[in-house]
This record gives sequence, C-alpha cells and structure tokens, in this order.
Amino acid sequence: MTDDGTVDRDTDKSVCPGSGRPTTVEVDGVTLGIEHFGDRTAPLVLLVGGTTMLSWPDTLCAELARGGRHVVRYDLRDCGASTTQDPAAPAYTLRDLAADAAHLARSLDRRPAHLAGVGVGGMVTQVAVLDHPEAFSALTLVGTRPVAPGPVDEDLPDHDAARMEQLQARPMPDWSDRTSVADYVADGAEILSDDPQVARVRAERIWDRTPSTDAAVQMANQMGMTFAALDCTPRWRERLPGIALPALVVHGARDPFFPVGNGRSLAQEIPAARLIVLDDASTAIPDRAAERIAAAMLAL
Repeated sequence: MTDDGTVDRDTDKSVCPGSGRPTTVEVDGVTLGIEHFGDRTAPLVLLVGGTTMLSWPDTLCAELARGGRHVVRYDLRDCGASTTQDPAAPAYTLRDLAADAAHLARSLDRRPAHLAGVGVGGMVTQVAVLDHPEAFSALTLVGTRPVAPGPVDEDLPDHDAARMEQLQARPMPDWSDRTSVADYVADGAEILSDDPQVARVRAERIWDRTPSTDAAVQMANQMGMTFAALDCTPRWRERLPGIALPALVVHGARDPFFPVGNGRSLAQEIPAARLIVLDDASTAIPDRAAERIAAAMLAL
C-alpha cells in the first residue's frame, strides 16, 4: 500500500536499464499497470499509453525525470499489466478510459498533473482534460487526431490509403509465437516508415508483458485493436477551444497513419497550443527527439 492509499505492487522484475519500476495500482476498481521514473515527490507527468505504456520510450521518460518530474507511464485497459477482460468487445467507453486517467492522476499526486497521450492514447488525453480539467495542469498530444477512430471529418487527412492497403494485405502472424509477432510488427513499422529494429525490440517487450497469447489480447497490445470496438461517443472536437491548459502538440511530418494535418488542426483548435513537427519522424517517437520533446514538455 502506498502513502496515497493505492495498491502498488511489483509485476515485472526484468526491468530494462535506466527504466523505472513496473507495478500495478488499483484505481476506482480498475487495475492499471504503471511504471515510475524520477522523484515521487516531484510534479507529476502522467503518460497515457497508446495503447501500452511502452509507446513512451524509456529515453523520453528518463529525460523528463532528469528535468525534475515524477514520470508515470501506464497501460490502458486490456493491455500490459492492466485489467484484461475481452478486448474484442470492451464493456467500457473512451470516457471511462479518460476517467481512469483522472483517477490515476489524483491517486498519485494531490496536485494537478501534466497529462500526455500518444496515438489513440492522445484521444483519451483530450477527453480526460475536457471532462476532468481540475485534475490536470498541462497537456501534451503526440501523433494523434481530434476525432475518434473511423471516418474522419472532411477537413482532416485520413490514413494513407496505399500504406493501409499494404498493412492489411499481410497475413496475420502466429500470435502465440514471439518471433512471428515481432517479425510482423517490424514489417509493419517499415511500411509506416518507422525504424523496424526499434519496433521489433518494443514488440518483444510488449509480447513479454502480454497476459495471454489469445489473438484478441495480442492484437490489443501490439496494434491497439480494442479501439475498433470501443464506444467513442460523443464527439469532442468541438469542445477543444474550451481547453484552458498550456498545451503542446508533437507530430511526425512523415506519419502516414495520422498525417500531420491532424496535429496542425489540434494546435489550431486548442487555444495557445504550441506545435512541434518532427521532420524525420513517422508514427513512433524516435529516441533522437527525446531531448527536444522533453524540453518542450518541461517548459509548459
């Protein structure tokens, strides 16, 4: 039991060098897999997984911790060490995931937290700061968009059709085989212009933390497929001008999944948001950008 009253226990003893300590916490009846970096008395930066915590590179977490922050990255439900039930038919909504973020932030620090989300985790983050503004002090959005999965608004760029066709044409891997899954993810990263070797290592780490070799569970962890079945209503884009927090939007210029126009729209619609476009990045956060991103986040 931690000082703040949440249940906190080790779940993974094979911690990579320089990382924090993976644990789980029970928050409002939900188990969430989390990992701490830095001084736990320092101001909190809470990193929403997209969908697993490993969407946030160790290097960026370490940079933020060196900058005087208590950094916590966590797994969304049905991923990693968090509550896993039926990823193919989730019994919760996007707003429930947003509430998880607010409850977790309050349980870790009585002060408002800097909330950051990557990919679909950025959707969770947007709804969280809109629904629970009192829980947060700043907002960072990385490689995401202002609408839910599915058809996009006419003024927003959709997924690159040719890349999506390539991704979808591939046969599924043997989800029970670590190497097969890692090969599949590395191949997908190459199609998306991400580093395939970095993607392979991350896929192996994700596989090692995934509680089942069931295809739906593996797909939720490796590909975020839970969001295809998630209730993401109501829309929130029209509420973005009401965000009164300092905000940072980071987007890869080469991102074919959520093209950079989505990031530009977020930066325009959130008052006084700062936009950083990473010229040589695609969907993943590259280690070489960690120092620049951390500096911008620390300045909020």
